Amino acid sequence: MGHVISGAGVATDPSKISSIESWPTPTSVKQVRGFLGLTGYYRKFIRNYGIICHSLTALLKKGVVFCWSSVEDQAFQTLKKALITAPVLALPDFTKTFVVEMDACDVGVGAVLSQDGHPVAFVNKALGPKNRSLSVYEKEYLAILLAVEHWHQYLQLGEFIIQTDHRSLTSLTEQRLHTSWQQKALTKMMGLQYRIVYRKGSENNSADSLSRRPHDSPELQMVSTV
Repeated sequence: MGHVISGAGVATDPSKISSIESWPTPTSVKQVRGFLGLTGYYRKFIRNYGIICHSLTALLKKGVVFCWSSVEDQAFQTLKKALITAPVLALPDFTKTFVVEMDACDVGVGAVLSQDGHPVAFVNKALGPKNRSLSVYEKEYLAILLAVEHWHQYLQLGEFIIQTDHRSLTSLTEQRLHTSWQQKALTKMMGLQYRIVYRKGSENNSADSLSRRPHDSPELQMVSTV
């Protein structure tokens, strides 16, 4: 099926992706569609797959004139490299504690679900014009809500840890709710057991890189579901 399952987790099959390294540059929409058809099969192994290939998928839209510029070529090369060096994703172990790392910036939010420092799943989302005007605190809160919503099936069974580089969020449950936005957001966290831990931004590289890449649409990547 194109996957290698071992004690370390699930990885791409090297024999199936060896030809990707020498894949020629597409010269038509049909060739782009063929390349994305192959790479899409392995999207769950590639962090930010939807973001990386955004400029390529845009070429597939009806009425768009095919134009291969440096932007598309960079996306093409980045995607090939990502496939060749795709990480091994751990299978979730419900006897261990899940850790959610996240960060937010002006254009988007990102998060990594991990156990014992090994990634289990990735998620990222662009911020629309309305959410871009939110405060830094609200954007960080939005990143938490994004992760909790996508990974609820993992996080609802026991206590999990939320790591953030925004110190004020560590006292989230003790703060007074001043706006309807905060009240609505807090209801999504009800019933969950979690601890929010502060982590310096310099130590939060995985999630930080997710949030600061150019964004388009939400993208959830996982190996298995409950």
